Amino acid sequence: MKCVPFRQFSAIGYAALLAFCVEAHAQSLETQAAQAGEANISALRAEVDQRLKELEALKRKLADEEGNFRQLSRRLNASQLESRHATGGTDANGLPVGAAATGGATAAAQAVQADQAAQGALPQSGENAGANAGGTDQAGTPATPVGQAPVADTHPPAVAPIFDQPGVLTPRHKFVVEPYFQFSYSSQNQISLVGYTIVPALLIGLINVSEVKTTTLTGGVALRYGLTNRMELEVRVPYVYQTNDTVAREPFVGTAANTTISSNGHGLGDVEATLRYQFNQGGPDKFYYIGWLRLKSATGKSPFDVVTDCVVSCVVGTTANTGLPLQQPTGSGFLAIQPGLTWLFPTDPVVFFGNFSYLHSFGKDESLTLRDGQTEFLGKIQPGDIWGFNIGMGLALNEKASVSIGYDQSIVLPTSQNGQTVPGSVRVILGTLLIGYSYRLSPTTTLNFSIGAGLTRDTPDLTLTLRVPLSF
Repeated sequence: MKCVPFRQFSAIGYAALLAFCVEAHAQSLETQAAQAGEANISALRAEVDQRLKELEALKRKLADEEGNFRQLSRRLNASQLESRHATGGTDANGLPVGAAATGGATAAAQAVQADQAAQGALPQSGENAGANAGGTDQAGTPATPVGQAPVADTHPPAVAPIFDQPGVLTPRHKFVVEPYFQFSYSSQNQISLVGYTIVPALLIGLINVSEVKTTTLTGGVALRYGLTNRMELEVRVPYVYQTNDTVAREPFVGTAANTTISSNGHGLGDVEATLRYQFNQGGPDKFYYIGWLRLKSATGKSPFDVVTDCVVSCVVGTTANTGLPLQQPTGSGFLAIQPGLTWLFPTDPVVFFGNFSYLHSFGKDESLTLRDGQTEFLGKIQPGDIWGFNIGMGLALNEKASVSIGYDQSIVLPTSQNGQTVPGSVRVILGTLLIGYSYRLSPTTTLNFSIGAGLTRDTPDLTLTLRVPLSF
């Protein structure tokens, strides 16, 4: 409504018209205010809905970053533990163990970045929150992911190796060449009594005392290849040199002088192939279990292939029949299979480890090779099975050096001939105390040295082993 000029109306009319105009203008203002209020409320509601959506997106992003942070924290703990358990192989990234301190620093940096990302993912107010939720930073550039969760390290920590079965598997598509050398020495006294007793304290007959000294040098190479991150294949090719010296008095000869009978032999030993598989993903204060299967060939020279000092038959009683080999064997002469289980338990600052195994040899018909080309058929020979176990612990001295100590025991069952136990063959217990050292020479080379001391009469008195694994 339009108000006319006051000149055309009286004072009363003008007052009435003015009141009417004021009321109409007030109603118009109320209508405009109501319309503006509804528009503002709708805008505010839309903005609130948008902020709620942004908040939900930020919450999801925060949950993802927290999950990444937890994974990085677990990897950081494993890397710190790895850096304290020194060397002996390679980790899951293909790095030599002992460089774990560097890997731990990298994991620590990643964990810090993840922590900062998790804190930066908290909701912000104003335009910054909207910008972050829209996928841009304050500079207006597209936001990039903070980081990617690393692949969990499933490899157990390495220790100075003292047993034949290693605990650290070769990573996928990695290759390890391990030259090794082993020195073994044993000395045994044997007493033979031939005669009869009148009273328990008096023996009439022959007392023969002999001393047998055996030295074995074994050099070779072990080749390992990682089929997957949890499976590896190993082939071991040994070369054996063995000497044997028997010091005794010649039977049935009246002399006070000792005689020495020496023999030696050298050649390719029994080639072995081993397949190992890690069953589970362990961690700090959690067990690692590695199963393995070893196949032993009969490529070495058998004890039945070497010539024995017998003419017609090995019957002790004549000067020609000493029954001793004129040449030393380099292998067992029997095919064998050996399943086993290796376990490791890392608990800062040490790693406990051990093995359980069972060796079965496949029997076969054998003949003894005598002098002058003669042979003596023995029938089916079945070597005794061997139950073995060992246990040890490893401790890192620094990022390059570590030391391990352990005990190894084997129970050798009696040998049978044609289904009957060979006379004189009994169960034998072999016990060895071992201590080993490891030092990382370079990122791809490690030096491992171990010393073994026999604790039973049938065990070699001294065993020295040197290994130098080279990673490619």
